[in-house]
Formats: sequence, structure tokens, C-alpha cells
Amino acid sequence: MLNHGVMSIPVGVSVAAMPYRPIAEPGAGTHCTGCAARHIGLCDALVDIDLPELAAAAQWRTIRRGALLMTEGDPAQYFFNINHGTAKVYRDLPDGRRQITGFVTAGYFVGLGMPANYSASVEALEDVRLCRFDRLTLRALFVTFPSLERKLLIATGNELLIAQAQMLLLGRKSALERLATFLLAWIEPASPAGTRLPMGRSDIADYLGLTIETVSRNFTILRQRGLIAISAEQEITIVNWAGLTGIAIGAAA
Repeated sequence: MLNHGVMSIPVGVSVAAMPYRPIAEPGAGTHCTGCAARHIGLCDALVDIDLPELAAAAQWRTIRRGALLMTEGDPAQYFFNINHGTAKVYRDLPDGRRQITGFVTAGYFVGLGMPANYSASVEALEDVRLCRFDRLTLRALFVTFPSLERKLLIATGNELLIAQAQMLLLGRKSALERLATFLLAWIEPASPAGTRLPMGRSDIADYLGLTIETVSRNFTILRQRGLIAISAEQEITIVNWAGLTGIAIGAAA
């Protein structure tokens, strides 16, 4: 997306709390075509000639690692399209515990389908670049570009499928099966040098509903079986895709 005056958001400040100032400028949208999320996010619903109108309604933000995109309970005034980086979505439980419900990366929508208040908090796991839209302004664009609304409806359906998959992951799979499923989803198959995950083992454990000790133990099991390799820099390579897939689907113990 176009850089409308890049603003860096410090740790401890929610980007949702920053003031919204729609900006229209000559050449709006010209940089959108080179955005990493051009063909995987909201913008994919539009052809290049229509991007300036969407860009004029957006604010480009950089959120530093550890800073919040949104805070659970705050008014759901904004909608976010992530262009680069990874963030975790979590909810705080009444007893003080925290449950990570998902991870979002380039092309994901954040704030989609939420009621009057945000139902979860979202924290950057690394520096995240995103476009922020006022929800009322974006809704007005649906009239001009119905394809935008269709894109969001498809994304809503995908979120439901992801939620169903997460229920299966937590409810029916063993700890080893959960970790294998997670790694298959996050490790790049075409990366011979391995993939460094943006989330730590504590966050992985929280997401999978396990203890960090259980996650570490199962990482060791997968490595000892020759299914994965872990470098000194914590880069993970899947050595045996078929074997890891077999564990993920319950075909191998």
C-alpha cells in the first residue's frame, strides 16, 4: 500500500487509538502495485486503476515488535490489512491467563467481523507494516467497489474454516500431532536454509494448548526421528515431509 507518511508505533501504544486523518494526494495508489500484499490482501479485489481510491482511504503504519494493533474491549473503529510481518491474536481470560487464538501475517484482515468492541488483542511479533481503514469509510467504498465487500465475505468464510480447524487441533489431536500440524503450516517448503519462526516456543505452546515443556519435548522427538532439523540459529527445516504429514494426520505415532 501507499506510504501516507509512515508512522512508527512504539511498544505499549495501540495503533487503533491513533487519530484517523484520511489523506488524498496526487499519485495515490502508485506504490500499491509494488506492495507485498498487492495480490493476497484486500487490494487484490481491485484492478490497478482503482487502487488510488482505496489508497486515499488508508493510513500506512509500521508497528514495532511488541506493540499492539488493537486492544480487547476497545471500540472497533478500525479495520487493518497486514502487508508485512506477523502478529499474534489473543484473549485475556478472567483468571489472568492468556489464550492465543491465532497468528496473522501478510494478506490477513484484522478486525473483520468484530462487534462494537474488539473481541481480541493483536500484538506484533516482529515489525509489522499495515494499512488502517476507518470502518465507516471502508463501508462507503463497498458501494463503489462491490468486489471489496465480496472479498471480505470470502475472508469471513475462511476465518470460520480456520476456527473449525483450530477446534479439531485442540480437541482431538495429541501433542505431537498438534506440533506437526503447526510446523507443516508455517515452514517454507522451498527454503533449504530453513525457516525462523516469528513466534517463540511459549507462544506456540499457548496456541496449541500445551505447556512450553511439552512443546520443547516434542520438538526434540521430531528432531531425533529425523523429521526436522534445527540449526544453532533456531532455523527449522522439515527433512521428511511425508513422515511429518503422517504424524499430523494421525497415520503415524
